[in-house]
Order: sequence, then C-alpha cells, then structure tokens
Amino acid sequence: MALETSADNPAPLRSISLALQGWIARLGAVWVEAEVVQPKLSGNTYYLTLRDLTATMSISAIAFRAVIESSATPITDGTRVIVHAKPEFYSPNGRLSLKLLEIRPTGEGELLAQLERRRQLLAAEGLFEARWKRPLPLLPRSIGLVTGKGSAAERDVLQNVHDRWPGASIEVRHALMQGSQSAMAVIGALRELDAAEHVDVIVIARGGGSLEDLLPFSDEALVRAVHGATTPVVSAIGHEPDVPLLDLVADLRASTPTDAAKRVVPHVGDELAGLATARERARQAVAAHLHREAAGLAALRSRPVLRSPAAFVDTQQDVVSAQRERARLAMRARLNRAHDEVGHHLARVRALSPLATMQRGYAVALDPSGRAVTSVETLAAGDDLVLHLTDGHATVRVTDLQEHPHE
Repeated sequence: MALETSADNPAPLRSISLALQGWIARLGAVWVEAEVVQPKLSGNTYYLTLRDLTATMSISAIAFRAVIESSATPITDGTRVIVHAKPEFYSPNGRLSLKLLEIRPTGEGELLAQLERRRQLLAAEGLFEARWKRPLPLLPRSIGLVTGKGSAAERDVLQNVHDRWPGASIEVRHALMQGSQSAMAVIGALRELDAAEHVDVIVIARGGGSLEDLLPFSDEALVRAVHGATTPVVSAIGHEPDVPLLDLVADLRASTPTDAAKRVVPHVGDELAGLATARERARQAVAAHLHREAAGLAALRSRPVLRSPAAFVDTQQDVVSAQRERARLAMRARLNRAHDEVGHHLARVRALSPLATMQRGYAVALDPSGRAVTSVETLAAGDDLVLHLTDGHATVRVTDLQEHPHE
C-alpha cells in the first residue's frame, strides 16, 4: 500500500523504514545468480558480498557456516553461484542484505533450468495431476522396495516397517541409485514389482544426496514409468530443498525412507489400541442397551396390572358394575321423563278431542249422507238425523225447527 504523503503531511523516517521492511519481507525467498566477493567467517556466520555478473551492482549477504560449507565446491572470492536467499531490511540503519538459505556453484544453474523445462513439459501433459493419485492400501499384502543394496535407506525402511508391523512382507529389488544407469535400473525394478500380483505398494527409497546425485529421479522415462504403473508408488528420496520429478508423479511423497515406512503400514500398537477402544465402546453400548431394556422390564413388572392381575380384574369389575348401574339409572330417568311428556301431550289431546266436548253433554248430528249438521238452515221438519254420543249413537227425526237470532 502506498504511503499518503505530501509537503504538508510528510511521513516520519521510521514509517518509511518500516514500510520498506514490510514490503521486502513480503517478497519472500528468491533464487539469485551472482558472484561471491570477499567471503569472511566470523564465529559461525559468513559475511560476503554478492555482485551481479554483468551490471555494476552488489548487495551484502550473510550465511550460516553450514550453508557455505555444505557446497561440494569451495566457495571463495570470485566463485559464481546460485543462491536461495531471503531479502532482509534492517530498519535502524536502512541496510538491505540477503540471508542465504542455500548456495550452489553456477554449474548447477543449467541443470536446474533443464529440470524446470522438463517439469513444465510433463505438467502440461497432466502427469502430475491429483486425479491420477492412487490411495495406499490400509495393510498391504506385500511391500515392494526399490533401493540401493546395503544402503541406509534400505535399513531404515526394513527396520521401521518391521517395528511397526512385525508380520509385514517386503519384496526388495536392489538397483543403482546414482549415475547414468540408475534411471533404467530403477525402471526395471519398478516394472518387476508392479507385475507381482501380491505387491500392493512400491517404495522407491534413497537417502538424499546432491543435485547431481538425484538427477536419475527426475529422468523423464522414470517419471512416465511411475505414471503408468498400476501399483501405488511412494517416493522416498529424502532431499528437502530440491523436489525430484519423481516426487511430483508418485502417488505419495515421503520426506525420508523412515517416513515412507510409517506411511505404508500402520503401527500394530496403534491398531491394537484402536481395536481395544472399539471393543470397549461396543461393550459399553451393549451394556447400556441391556440396562435400558432391564429397566423397562422392571417398570412393566412394577405396574399393578402385572403385579396383581386378579386385583386389577376385580377393580375393573367394580368399575363396570358402577357404570352399568349409572346407565340403568340414567335410562330409568330418561324413560320417566318421556312418560311424563307423553302424559302431558295426551292430556292436551284429550282436552282438544270432540269426545271431551260430548262428555259435557254435547252430541254430533249427522244427516243421512254422513255430513255434520252445523245449521238449522240445512234441516227441514221430518228429516232423520244420527246423533253421536259418548257411548253410542241414536237416530232421531226433526219435528220442530227454531232458529236462534245472532247476537
């Protein structure tokens, strides 16, 4: 982020210095080609200057003694080198320097460039893509090991595999692990193990080495052979600064042969502990289930109906009898109410009945055709009538007619 400054708002020097320190720290480690000038050892640290090969430019550098002295070629004044360095800015005095993490004679530069071009070519073909990576088996029937005869890498793999899983089977194929014939030797051993049906994983192991020593493990033919193998392959070359192309194409990269042994077989102690834990969890689960079921049965047994069925039946009989008696009383009360209602309606009907009127001395007169006589105007002297009374009827003849005046 740019600092906002102006003539009216200048930044203090410390802000500029700290900003530079932050920007340079974010640059990270870089590979630099330069010439060494006046390396001096003081205690456990080398102080030197790196000078550009063509331009008049230089920068101070420091390195731990082990970094400088790890080079197979002595690093002296005038040596052309490729360094892996981290830029550092010391803010109190504004000093910029490079902290060397690795140093190589310039001859290695062309090798690195060739390897990078090869890496890009194979990557473009998709040989390093994750979709090609095969999972390792949990417990391989047999482990294939390609390594140098009598090498430390062989001892490390064998010892650690047997320490972790004593019954593990290992098929060892010795091969040249350095030199111009190494790649083809490793390819031959790889193909032999890949063809063995009982081999479930193959480890290619070597205990590190210089860039030149590890060139066979970046050989294009070897990379393609590993990619084409049907058995999972573990790369255990054991060289952290450089990444051989074998590491990129292998199904798993182990940092060392010992690490490879730990990756291809589980630890028997861990597995036994896991089984014991699983067994204990299963036991606890079964015990908890049995406890819940036993508690449920106890709860059922403690219920009155199961503890004393006869008493429960007697109680229910009393309940049924009480319900029956309540039903009988309710039905009787309902019938009584219905009887009273019927009597009330019957009394009303009787009060409205013609018979009730006739019981008070009235009669119903019918002419011979059976029509009721309601007026004297429809009668004449000598007409026969039938009089209906409460207990029968009588035939009478009209002898006299008298019409009452209307009030």
